[in-house]
Amino acid sequence: MDWILTRLAAARREGKAFGITSVCSAHSLVLRAAIRRAVHDGGPVLIEATCNQVNHLGGYTGMTPEDFIRFAERIAAEEGLDRSQMIFGGDHLGPNPWRKEKPEAALEKAEAMVEAYVRAGFSKIHLDASMGCAGEPAALDDRTIAERAARLAQISERAAKASGVPLPLYILGTEVPVPGGADHALEELRPTAADAARSTIAIHREIFSRAGLEDAFSRVIAFVVQPGVEFGSENVIGYRPELATELTALLDEEPQFVFEAHSTDYQTRDALTRLVQDGFPILKVGPGLTFALREAAYALDMIASEMVAGYGDRPLAAAMEALMLAAPGDWQAHYHGDETALRLQRRYSYSDRIRYYWNRPEADKAFERLLGALRGKTIPETLLHQYLPQLSAAEVGDPETILIAAVDRVLADYQSACGTAT
Repeated sequence: MDWILTRLAAARREGKAFGITSVCSAHSLVLRAAIRRAVHDGGPVLIEATCNQVNHLGGYTGMTPEDFIRFAERIAAEEGLDRSQMIFGGDHLGPNPWRKEKPEAALEKAEAMVEAYVRAGFSKIHLDASMGCAGEPAALDDRTIAERAARLAQISERAAKASGVPLPLYILGTEVPVPGGADHALEELRPTAADAARSTIAIHREIFSRAGLEDAFSRVIAFVVQPGVEFGSENVIGYRPELATELTALLDEEPQFVFEAHSTDYQTRDALTRLVQDGFPILKVGPGLTFALREAAYALDMIASEMVAGYGDRPLAAAMEALMLAAPGDWQAHYHGDETALRLQRRYSYSDRIRYYWNRPEADKAFERLLGALRGKTIPETLLHQYLPQLSAAEVGDPETILIAAVDRVLADYQSACGTAT
């Protein structure tokens, strides 16, 4: 199914633009929702793992790249999706998880991670060396970033040839949004300047050629730029097409490429549609999906508190709050304010840092208790209307069905925006 990715640029030039949703999550119910939608629509599913979630050392999920693919394949088999309909991507593959280490040490770990991704069967590889490591500026210059990306591409190419998997498709770029969204309130965001994007492409082309990576560069399908969309803890910056016209016009000069849009979470259906039409057909979404899942789970937590004797007062929310307070490392640097503000952000932030905690044993136990409390029970219509008013009659069922439906409502906007591959 990789042909869909290689068709994106040509389809835009032909006036037949289509897109593809990049599902960036390791949560089983999010993946199940995405896979179930692919079965329903008869199309492919692009599933991406990030460097922090999944890497050769386990990441915060505890999964290696090979583990992750097997995990997603098991869900696909249960849902009846053929493996040939699945595309796996590696997101932000570079030194980001080890940026507090010296550059060489961080890059050596990044090399091992990239090799593990390619050998496992990830065919869409986003090489992201944009962040500084210990002793370096937070933002590196284009040339340094491109040199490090070429170094990682060398490893990727060798790994593919050694393991007999297809040679990867690549995503490059230097103006890469922070994984998982901004860590502060946002007021305005300007798209990448066209001249800056033009220079980034030229520098990568030069450095890849000098490294003997012309063939790899021919498989670069997109560059990551800032289209002017982002979300912070408490607000979202929507897409403004009129601000990105010079940037998108650059694609007419560079017919090999499209742009990949990161942080499209919480954009409207109309904004997503316009992003695809304007040249940003790879729409990455992650926290927006787990936010929808958490929102529905907390609604069910309140429903169970109301109707199930002995369940208690919102024990799922209480368990997650206790977890986040006991291990604040995954949210503390991202949330700001007084104690009330911090508590609200821990529970309800658009950044959804709570997603880092769902795989912990205490969270799993509380989640399973919620599902067990509601399985086999009929939730009164009036109670559903109180806590899940957006739920349609077709989405009412067991708690897993309700949770998947909440995620699918988000995915439906992306599918509508992406249209049909041509």
